Amino acid sequence: MADYDVIVIGGGINGVGVAQAAAAANHTVLLLEKQALASGTSSKSSKLIHGGLRYLESWEMGLVREALLERALLLRLAPDLVKLRDFNLPVYADMRRGPALLYAGLSLYYGLSGFDKSARFSTVARENWGSLDGLRTDGLKKVFRYHDAQTDDVALTKAVMQLAIDLGAELICPARVTRIELAATGSEIVFHDGRAEKTVTAKVCVNAAGPWANSVLDHVSPAVPQQQIELIQGTHIVVPGKIKQGCYYLESRRDGRAVFVLPWQGQLMVGTTETRYKGRADDVQALRSERQYLCSVLQYYFPEYAGLSAADSSVSDFAGLRVLPGGDSHVFHRSRETVLHPDRPIAAGAPRLLSIYGGKLTAYRITAAKVMQHLQSALPERRACARTDELPLSPVDDSPIGCELLP
Repeated sequence: MADYDVIVIGGGINGVGVAQAAAAANHTVLLLEKQALASGTSSKSSKLIHGGLRYLESWEMGLVREALLERALLLRLAPDLVKLRDFNLPVYADMRRGPALLYAGLSLYYGLSGFDKSARFSTVARENWGSLDGLRTDGLKKVFRYHDAQTDDVALTKAVMQLAIDLGAELICPARVTRIELAATGSEIVFHDGRAEKTVTAKVCVNAAGPWANSVLDHVSPAVPQQQIELIQGTHIVVPGKIKQGCYYLESRRDGRAVFVLPWQGQLMVGTTETRYKGRADDVQALRSERQYLCSVLQYYFPEYAGLSAADSSVSDFAGLRVLPGGDSHVFHRSRETVLHPDRPIAAGAPRLLSIYGGKLTAYRITAAKVMQHLQSALPERRACARTDELPLSPVDDSPIGCELLP
């Protein structure tokens, strides 16, 4: 029976981030992933490394500032994975958010970045509107241009895991966890690797299973409290076509939501939606209504796509789930803050199991740092061998990382 300081369940961006942070702190680490790295939410994102401009409307200033600082760090540490892009934000006469409000929001965005040059913004001169990839100009009052970053979310997840492995972490995949037994200190984890059942022990276990977090907790004995959460489906469509003037931040005329149009692998990606999801996390798939919704946004702002049908075989899609706190309020008004939930109160002893609820692709590194702070009392003292805010990230090759134990 192998013994580890930290065992992480879940090979999404949060899970690999924790594995990297724990390995950098010189702890023994094992990550268990049931399918493949980034096979869940971390491959179904909008592929953006960004501060979250729209979260300013819900006054989540701390979240936005944190993400902007992490964006600047990733641009420096992972230049081959994270690229700064121009974002065009058109303002029309009938939009809910006028030029003054958006100017104020972009100014605040710039300020929260620490006045980083990558967060500067400008306006596109009227005489240049005709070059904006066929963007509708009827009723157009102003076009702001600011900057955010784009990545390949799967490639980023693999790069972080590879760095964790280079620091001494181990990975087993596939590895389906079937039982977690909590002791007075630490835990015993039973999993099946597709060939046999195996048992490992850990001083602390990190549940980074994303939408499956509470499903993992169903296997814990004795039972531990679960957070009330709601799963929100986000769908993107990918359609033939190219844009040359950067990315577009648009407002849905139906409900005022932000919708991005982005270049992606030689085509256009349009997303995302926010639909309450009640089914099994394994069964999520794009709805016809979501495809139509996104097609209608694209068609309105880019009239050349007027003949595109959501039912066309050329339109592909992908859908993922994000975890938000449960409640009756509108999805937009729910907090996007990541919740770290220990199995027992601090007064009852060091955590044996810590669950991560929520999280953003951009903020995976700082989330992992917060996890390690929470786990400090449960782990032996070690001399760190690296700092995650100084470690360069490089793309890994196309080998199927995550299909076996990697020393």
